[in-house]
Amino acid sequence: MSSGLAAGGRSTPVEPNGHGALADLNGGGDSETGLKAQRDAPVGGQAVLEGVMMRGVSNWAVAVRKPSAEQLSEGGRAAGQAARGDIEVSSFPLRTALSRHRSLRLPIVRGVVALAGSLMVGFRALEVSANAQMPAAEEEQAQEEEIPRALWAGTVVVALVLAIVVFFLIPVGLTSLIKHQLGSSVLFWLVEGLVRTGIFLGYLLVLSRVADLRRVFEYHGAEHKTISCFEAGLPLTPVNCQRFSRLHPRCGTSFLLVVMIVAIFVFAPIGLPAWYWLLVTRVLGVPVIAGISFELIRFAGRNRRRRWVQVLMWPGLKLQLLTTREPDLDELAVAISALQAVLELERPGQLSAADLLGVEVVA
Repeated sequence: MSSGLAAGGRSTPVEPNGHGALADLNGGGDSETGLKAQRDAPVGGQAVLEGVMMRGVSNWAVAVRKPSAEQLSEGGRAAGQAARGDIEVSSFPLRTALSRHRSLRLPIVRGVVALAGSLMVGFRALEVSANAQMPAAEEEQAQEEEIPRALWAGTVVVALVLAIVVFFLIPVGLTSLIKHQLGSSVLFWLVEGLVRTGIFLGYLLVLSRVADLRRVFEYHGAEHKTISCFEAGLPLTPVNCQRFSRLHPRCGTSFLLVVMIVAIFVFAPIGLPAWYWLLVTRVLGVPVIAGISFELIRFAGRNRRRRWVQVLMWPGLKLQLLTTREPDLDELAVAISALQAVLELERPGQLSAADLLGVEVVA
């Protein structure tokens, strides 16, 4: 059994909800003119393979569109091809470190802890979605092979190390090559920040052009629209969700852009020490930057109706045009199934966003 199911998860098949009819009804939605929710509900999510993960206060769920019997008989779903089977929903309990230890709820600290927890859940959700694309026998075998918690922690650590190398050590290393030509600590951290942001934007641009990721980006849009529909208090139907923008102020894409900008100001006072101190400060500064960025995203989500906050959020929202695509109604039905599975077990609408530390950057 997989680590998620071993922790008490349950899987439930869901009917296709009129799979063909939904596709025919799809009229698409314009992200620039779509409705936008005006409150911040304690729910979040993530796009996965042919599906969506949604999380609430004490539970999370993954809804995945499985391949049809015909697709499985042909060797599985081809890359970029839509799955045409039923929706399978798996639900899991969620007990975060923040809920267990009050000392971890301090500002800045809580952001680091919450992000690490979100990465753990995200990787497990990807495993569930990948298993769902297998034939039933292979999926059952994969679920029986429990992945140790230590391995999940190791996966998160490796991902964080790669991110630090690419977005922090490489930029400072490249900028150090022209350190003497710049002749100013102000110019140094400004150029380093521009290099870092440029690498980040280039990374997103490359991802947006990978054809095999297009459906993941569509499910990302479906996740945003479904959460916005719930935040607006409308019934969760594919047609209602389609009316909303695929851009969301609490998106992880916006969070990462905030990280790039906050890093410029955090590193500015350090000046121009020796190269090895530059590398050390970039590594040690990552938790501080992540914690500050987390607090800023939380604040923006709670104050999204303020005009000046909307102006500051605008670049991050526009960046989501690279990481989201307009979903069809079939994809929205999957996202709705995931959120409904969470709502069956809890009532996040009765809580404030402060009751769910950690969801602020996974919408």
